[in-house]
Amino acid sequence: MLVIVKSKANEELIKKAAEDFDGIYIKVVVDVEREILAAGGERHFDAEQKLLEDGSIQANLWGGGVDVKSGEIDYNSMINLRPNQSNMSREIMSEEIRKKFDKIVKELLI
Repeated sequence: MLVIVKSKANEELIKKAAEDFDGIYIKVVVDVEREILAAGGERHFDAEQKLLEDGSIQANLWGGGVDVKSGEIDYNSMINLRPNQSNMSREIMSEEIRKKFDKIVKELLI
């Protein structure tokens, strides 16, 4: 289930977002400017589209995921490939963007 999260997610919402990966992993796309995220779904692209429809700007959207049990955050997504923003990898390369990403994921999802 794919949902936009604008305030702290409860346990039920986290379970729903994790359904696509057997309850152990949640794909997330974070809007680092609006400080919201889309959680769940099988592809980051779908979450990115949902946030764009909600008013986000693509340059502010970064993908990754969360291990539900450990709370470990990763920064790996095809949507992160951004030569025009000097991000030449699926990983988020900017330490500043990673810090924002972490902060938002921890505040809203973990």
